[in-house]
Amino acid sequence: MGELVNRKRVAKIMRDNGIRAVYGYKKPRVIHGRPMIVASNRLDRQFFFDQPDRAWVTDITYIRTWQGWLYLAVVIDLFSRKIIGWSMKPTLAKEIVVNALLMAVWRRQPKSSVIVHSDQGSQYGSDDWLRFCRQHNLEPSMSRRANCWDNAVAESFFSSLKKERIKKRIYKTREMARADIFDYIEMFYNPTRRHSHLNGMSPEAFEAASN
Repeated sequence: MGELVNRKRVAKIMRDNGIRAVYGYKKPRVIHGRPMIVASNRLDRQFFFDQPDRAWVTDITYIRTWQGWLYLAVVIDLFSRKIIGWSMKPTLAKEIVVNALLMAVWRRQPKSSVIVHSDQGSQYGSDDWLRFCRQHNLEPSMSRRANCWDNAVAESFFSSLKKERIKKRIYKTREMARADIFDYIEMFYNPTRRHSHLNGMSPEAFEAASN
């Protein structure tokens, strides 16, 4: 809106008015299989790239509804922090991550090899995932075991989603959750939400200015 303000001033105003940040809800209890160590950590916490489609990160999170959990997988381009692929399903079937990556490839049409970094979840070690990566010139990369900092950009997006939009809400239906998350990603986060990493620009504005 054209107003410039320092983060310390925002923090002071929040303190003076009793305003605190909202944190997400607890994770669902799931029985995890063995970690799938099928790729080395090629990314190695290199989260800054000066060109698009050099490295993408991907991860899965959960959204609570009265019909049960809805799972969201996203693919993020590290150049602009833009969500270039996403998929939502009621289960953690391996298709959720492949579909998100398919959207990213379809949208971006990368001309050269791309690093695709994930955690060691079983979905990222599946034959379907590895086959898709080989067919589209994508190089899998995996975080070290139980080390969320190795995939900090994806974790940061999920934190923003849950604090800025979900706010501990339990959606009435999965369809309502889908619609709201779609709106957050495509109508707010990509075209409008500003990032300090992008000099105060949104992902789409940053990519447009870099062309």
